[in-house]
Amino acid sequence: MYYDALKTFVSVVEERNFTKAAEKLRISQPSVSLHIKNLEEEFQTTLLKRTPKMVTVTPTGEMLYERAKQILYLYKQAKQEIYEYHHFVQGKLTIGASFTIGEYVLPKLLSEFHQLYPHVEIEVLIDNTAQIAEHVRLFQADIGLIEGRVNHTELQISPFLEDELSIIVKENSLFLTQKNLSLSDLQNQTWITREKGSGTREYLKHVLDSNGLKARTFITMSSNQAIKEAVLNGMGMSMLSTYALKKEERIAILPVKEAVFKRKFSYIESPVVEENKNKALFLTLLKKLTKK
Repeated sequence: MYYDALKTFVSVVEERNFTKAAEKLRISQPSVSLHIKNLEEEFQTTLLKRTPKMVTVTPTGEMLYERAKQILYLYKQAKQEIYEYHHFVQGKLTIGASFTIGEYVLPKLLSEFHQLYPHVEIEVLIDNTAQIAEHVRLFQADIGLIEGRVNHTELQISPFLEDELSIIVKENSLFLTQKNLSLSDLQNQTWITREKGSGTREYLKHVLDSNGLKARTFITMSSNQAIKEAVLNGMGMSMLSTYALKKEERIAILPVKEAVFKRKFSYIESPVVEENKNKALFLTLLKKLTKK
């Protein structure tokens, strides 16, 4: 509120003249007088003694002069830092992402982030949910994007996007000819799933267990693409995120009566790590884009 008045006051003290201060600041002399008057009323003291020939600074004026210079410097520094925050972002950002997010959701986010902050060096670690949680816990990643649950109580977890999963089969599967197919019809099937520690595997096991379904056998694969190829080759059925199926025309989604498979994508972070500017900017963009 008193920034302009303090700036005027410092100029008058240094010029020892109201007219010269007005010329230096490119304001009128009455404005200079008004600024000094407002400061003297605010601090309830006489700051300057003015004579026709010169301006004398009072003891309280000297005190304010020293503080005013500090205030003006800090104001200028804060303004510069805020400007740099928005315009000159650099440094490094390490993001851990589970496979589904890292392969199908994160690329669009990173493209937007890179356009906004081209000088930030980005490193992406893609692994299953359990390993991403470990990377964040050990400070090897600034933030983790996961699709499953984590058991580390020292990590903060926040959902940011809803994900829907589908049961998939090969195009000529006999299951596709059945009408009113229900989950109970999927008893004793071969399921192709991800490795232990994967959020997708965890969710599939939850669906099977909660519906009393037994698997004939599990075939484990360490990537979504490998699972899709296995399904295409008739090795069994699987469950994957719809994000992993958007551009996949060779695989059939099995319509199951009254069954909706939904979960939350979440981001995890360590509360003991000092706030990272690049991480904060990424999270702001993440929340903005996933609201659309």
